[in-house]
Amino acid sequence: MIGDAVTSGTTPPEPLAGPHVTRLVLSDFRSYPALDLPVRGQLVALTGENGAGKTNVLEALSLFTPGRGLRRADLGEMVRAGAPGGFAVSIHLEGPGGSSQLGTGLERADDGSFARRCRIDRAPASSPAAFADHLRLVWLTPAFDGLFSGAAGDRRRFLDRLVLAVDSEHGSRVNALERATRSRNRLLAEERLDHAWLDAVEREVAETAVAVSAARRETVERLAALIAATRDEASPFPWADVALEGPIEVELGRLPALDVEDLYREWLRQGRMRDRAAGRTLVGPQAADLVVRHGPKDVAAASASTGEQKALLIGLVIAHARLVSAMTGITPLVLLDEIAAHLDPRRRVALYETLAGLGAQVWMTGADAAAFSGLPPGSETFEVTPGMVRSLGYGP
Repeated sequence: MIGDAVTSGTTPPEPLAGPHVTRLVLSDFRSYPALDLPVRGQLVALTGENGAGKTNVLEALSLFTPGRGLRRADLGEMVRAGAPGGFAVSIHLEGPGGSSQLGTGLERADDGSFARRCRIDRAPASSPAAFADHLRLVWLTPAFDGLFSGAAGDRRRFLDRLVLAVDSEHGSRVNALERATRSRNRLLAEERLDHAWLDAVEREVAETAVAVSAARRETVERLAALIAATRDEASPFPWADVALEGPIEVELGRLPALDVEDLYREWLRQGRMRDRAAGRTLVGPQAADLVVRHGPKDVAAASASTGEQKALLIGLVIAHARLVSAMTGITPLVLLDEIAAHLDPRRRVALYETLAGLGAQVWMTGADAAAFSGLPPGSETFEVTPGMVRSLGYGP
């Protein structure tokens, strides 16, 4: 259903300087048979009951970057139940370079199979990586709430998302590393080891592993430098001390990348029997960890209170959005799912002021409409009900 803008008597905001969505169109996506939503706000709040479809809107926007979106779901799961075909998502962007239209979705082929399609200004695009010339995205969801106390693998995936926002080819490198590592693991599982074939596969593993580790390390170092240069001790969102730990990462700090490839290849060769017994490759980027400390308190993030961890995570994502702008020249679209649910009124107001200062368009969701009462001028609030989105106008 078309999301009709309801005027509230307030003046719409001035156009944003960075890329921003002016129209979102959905077809058979999740809970939406059809949606055509004009948008003009800088801070965009989606409010409605749980299960109404708020996060579905953010997920649709998150598809305009490599990967499977903020839920990490299979694309087939995004097709509306009962829909005869696939789904389509389209956005109209306005930015410093003018206007553009991006589209993506699943299309049914003649043989009944589905394939992902990407389009820019209605012309076919090779992959979602092509969208990076027009749009970058940063997001935070409740799934990240246990990031600091959870498994290292969760932090690596979080870090890879940070890297992907500044380097659209990072996802391809990570996938190539996973494929090469699986190939090595399969060779190690064979009854008789083919050492010549292992030499060849381990060369590929080493090349891709060092490339992945170098990209991660550079992003973490740049993020740490930006945080150090911009930190505010009085902010309700404490600054984070971030570092990347792992043997390859340590060596990259003292040796050229080609020398690290040679060193890692030797580690792999020497570790064949150990990895064969373990059934997996034990040393490499897959064992690295993003280490985060609560800067003002100088304690491990995992040791901070739940509220402190949430505030620390918000501060980290805000810093990342600034890093994306600095490194790419593109102010990112920011997606924040249920962002204000556990913030006190003081932190909510501070959050909205900080977000407004980013110069980015920010999309937020929340079940409690009162949580968005402190939005600054130029914000736009929408009411979400199943299959429908309706603008409540501009705030406050």
